[in-house]
Amino acid sequence: MPKASGNGQAQAANAGAAATLAHQALGMRLKSLRLARRLSLRDLAEATGTSASFISQLERGLTGASTASLNQIASALGVSVALLFAESAAQNHHGVLRRSERPSLPPSDGCRKMLLSRPPLSDMEVYVGEFEIGGSTGPDQYTHGDAHEMLIVLRGIVEVSLGEARHVLEEGDSVEYTTSTPHRTENIGSGRAEVMWIIAPPTSARAELDQYTTWKPPAAR
Repeated sequence: MPKASGNGQAQAANAGAAATLAHQALGMRLKSLRLARRLSLRDLAEATGTSASFISQLERGLTGASTASLNQIASALGVSVALLFAESAAQNHHGVLRRSERPSLPPSDGCRKMLLSRPPLSDMEVYVGEFEIGGSTGPDQYTHGDAHEMLIVLRGIVEVSLGEARHVLEEGDSVEYTTSTPHRTENIGSGRAEVMWIIAPPTSARAELDQYTTWKPPAAR
């Protein structure tokens, strides 16, 4: 009997340790997502009807959260609940990002821009843009930093303006330029278009990700 009791205590201790690790992993993931969206503890608390102290304890792995609370948090962060339980990107070098979970900017000018690259990758940025018919990156050309950028057409026909130059690209075509070159992309085809941008080194510290500050939690919309 004492042996069985010892085994029971060991199992309980292991279960407790596993729960602690699960709370810590959830907290790390939550904090990473919150910071990526540039939300304060108070911002997220207000968007979820909780408190800043609760969010802080959750991020530090000191407490758990109900299913309802996790649903509210996931909704405020613009992700699925399943993503909150994914391994921390800092710990997982094979992070899977589902299409439905891509962080994105609000659609504008008929274009929806989504971010694919995440930590621990830090030497490049990768985006996908989905364009409605006639959609574009905006009415004007823009620049961001002085990095190397490649645009690849995944679907449809687009026109890429680089300064005074105009290039019509179809599925499978690509073009390279520096991000300091004024550029613009427009869907000129008869159907939806999709492109991928690859930027190295990242320019997010300067302008590209600054656009993501326009994202607001549901409660603020």
